[in-house]
Amino acid sequence: MNTEDLQSLAIRSRSMREAGIALLLSSGLLALFLVIPFGFKKAPVATPIAVATSTAPDAFANVSIEAKAAIVYDLVTGKTLYAKNADTQLPLASLTKLLTVYAALRELPQNTPITISNSAAHTEAPRIFSVGQTFTLADLSRLTLTASLNDGAAAIAETVAEYEQRSQNVMLAGAAAALGLSQTYAVNGSGLDESSAISGGYGSARDLARLAGALVDKAPTIAGATTRSVAHAVSAGGTSFNVKNTDPMIDTLSRLLLSKTGYTDLAGGNLALVFDSGIMHPIAVVVLGSSQKERFTDGSALVAATLAHFAGVASL
Repeated sequence: MNTEDLQSLAIRSRSMREAGIALLLSSGLLALFLVIPFGFKKAPVATPIAVATSTAPDAFANVSIEAKAAIVYDLVTGKTLYAKNADTQLPLASLTKLLTVYAALRELPQNTPITISNSAAHTEAPRIFSVGQTFTLADLSRLTLTASLNDGAAAIAETVAEYEQRSQNVMLAGAAAALGLSQTYAVNGSGLDESSAISGGYGSARDLARLAGALVDKAPTIAGATTRSVAHAVSAGGTSFNVKNTDPMIDTLSRLLLSKTGYTDLAGGNLALVFDSGIMHPIAVVVLGSSQKERFTDGSALVAATLAHFAGVASL
């Protein structure tokens, strides 16, 4: 062969090799395309899973209460077990004292001395203290919450507001905001009606359930005093005080952690309870806008339904 023939043969061989390589590459790409389209795997078909449904009876189905608003609130899980207008803002009456004591305990040690001022000693009854008498915050809180004393609540609110250098309503608003109580505010520390149209405090059943739970958590001894028939304390001057509980149900309800009553013309009958439904499982029950008598019937019915709920039965 001459030189031109050899060059021509070399070119043809090279072209055939390149065509073969291209064919192999195309075949490989085609195989990949067929096995894994565009690199995405096909989603597996989901296997149906049976979802268990509760067959336990509704223990709250037949509960009938007079209150305008109420809630049964699980303080451990944050779950609402029962609700009736639970987020409606209503007058609180003496349930406002829960906010006053909580606000004080946020800012002051329990051994802080609280002196009864002239204005506090002359608030509307119930009141039992005299001007100048001094108690520790813990002792005055126990007496005040147990017997719903307006003079004690006024003295506590005055002391905290002075310590914070703010007005009482601003001080109380700060405590409510710290707990995220969006429906709660107070004009005074006792909850007494300011007029025939303005209550001393407002809030929702849900807010009060959370507030009561927060107080139990922060000061269990002070809260626990409200579950006994009598609270006792001695002033710094040596005067002994024994006050009766305003809740007549305390001896009929087991495992109570807190009890607080409230009543004014604007609010009607209010009640806040915290009780242990099991081991370290507190439940809050709040009743707002009932009558002076039926608030206790309402509260008892909700506690009974709660215990039935955890027992898995319709009623006890």
